[in-house]
Amino acid sequence: MGMAQELHVLAVDDSLVDRKVIERLLKISCCKVTAVESGRRALQYLGLDGEKSSMGIDGLKVNLILTDYSMPGMTGYELLKKIKESSALSKIPVVIMSSEKILPRIDRCLEEGAEEFLLKPVKLSDVKRLRDFILRGEGDDDKLTDKKIKEACSRKRKFQDDSTTQVTAHDIESSPESSASSESQQQKQSKIG
Repeated sequence: MGMAQELHVLAVDDSLVDRKVIERLLKISCCKVTAVESGRRALQYLGLDGEKSSMGIDGLKVNLILTDYSMPGMTGYELLKKIKESSALSKIPVVIMSSEKILPRIDRCLEEGAEEFLLKPVKLSDVKRLRDFILRGEGDDDKLTDKKIKEACSRKRKFQDDSTTQVTAHDIESSPESSASSESQQQKQSKIG
């Protein structure tokens, strides 16, 4: 993977251990990592805190922001909202991580524009999937909007499927009423032919 393909990920987590784990997974996946310990530090790094950032927004190309949800001071959700409100940064994909599977929280983050909601512990396969998704999306901002909305909806359904039972088309087809009607249709067709 060349330098042009190396993604720069801003990882935000108040837990030193979680930060180190994420950093390691990202580096294994050939990503450049900047790790910070709070939402406020992330905003400073991105130049959104009103002060000049250390690098200036032009010299700073962040391809993905990976943030914990539960942090003191500013939650990952609040950080997500600030990023999505910024005209300069709103196109940067934000992924929220949490060790708690709370459906209303997940829904709220996805509705606010989070690319994905990952449950901790984050696995190498999660990081590689995100990396591949971002690499596929580079330069196709407008074309991917509808696709991203559809994917967000399917992710939402995936979380809900875990906690609710749904009737599938297969269940309906295999019910006695539908099999009786299909048999009578087959009989009619055989008489005609």
